[in-house]
Amino acid sequence: MEQAVHILTVIVGKASRGDESARAMLYQQFAQKMFSICVRMTGSRNDAEDLLQESFIKAFGSLHQLKQQQLFEPWLRTIVVNQCIRHVKKAVSWQVLDENTTGHLEEEGIDWLQSIGFEQIHESIKSLPVGCREIFNLYVLEDYSHQQIAEALAISVSTSKSQYHRARQLLKERLLKQWEYHG
Repeated sequence: MEQAVHILTVIVGKASRGDESARAMLYQQFAQKMFSICVRMTGSRNDAEDLLQESFIKAFGSLHQLKQQQLFEPWLRTIVVNQCIRHVKKAVSWQVLDENTTGHLEEEGIDWLQSIGFEQIHESIKSLPVGCREIFNLYVLEDYSHQQIAEALAISVSTSKSQYHRARQLLKERLLKQWEYHG
């Protein structure tokens, strides 16, 4: 493990000094993971491809600012998520749900989810409306708080919570339909 961290540190160091082969290595190593984040957050392969490229361009342009080179992957992930947030902010008109709906947003049990396959869940998440999908991904998969989401997307905390609740309800409905249909 130490050797892998050392190798990564050396490659990131070279890439920060403009070494194109080191940048290519970093791209090859991390592109698929970052692409998955982009697809999950945008629901579109075309948008994901564009955002992935923009993210790497931004990362390579500011690589000299990375103080701890062994933390390249989480640093890159933050760039990717922020690029996706910017993209969605341009495309989404946020729907503010009734303030009373946020009163019952406590976590519900998800035992029924155990019988649903990962691919079905992934496809259902990708098919959510853009705003719901973005908030769901940030809250559940990227571990943002509703306060952080609200700040990042320039929306209220209650809008974040209500959109998350809506995403959960839509996912539950869609996945239950699939489960009933396919068994």
